[in-house]
Amino acid sequence: MGLKEKVFKKSLWLFHLSAGSCNNCDIEILDCLTPRFDVERFGMKLVGSVRHADVILVTGIVTKKTKKRVLEIYKQAPKPVLVVAFGSCSCTGGIFAEGYNFEGPLDKVIPVDAYIPGCPPKPEAILAGIVKLLNK
Repeated sequence: MGLKEKVFKKSLWLFHLSAGSCNNCDIEILDCLTPRFDVERFGMKLVGSVRHADVILVTGIVTKKTKKRVLEIYKQAPKPVLVVAFGSCSCTGGIFAEGYNFEGPLDKVIPVDAYIPGCPPKPEAILAGIVKLLNK
């Protein structure tokens, strides 16, 4: 059993990093916390500090201004940490891919473990993506 398998057998604490999104993905993440979806029943919890996180959920495009911050936050996370590109913007750039300040998809900046595409992804897709990530 590798290091990641030993660490991720417990409940996951998620840190949400908005790299410059339109906030639709942010609303869907918050929707997961409502009683209808209740991700906390699976042991998933949003935390306010990346230093306590097991998973980093990144929304929005990585721009020239946010690239430095994304790298800084990734370096502050305790290792091993799982990175999830959340939404079309962080997966591929979405409608902003042709923009002058687009630095590329998230996987060109930091290593990504899972992709949850959609504009915005629904809470069901979020839950399915995290479960697949854990079973990987």
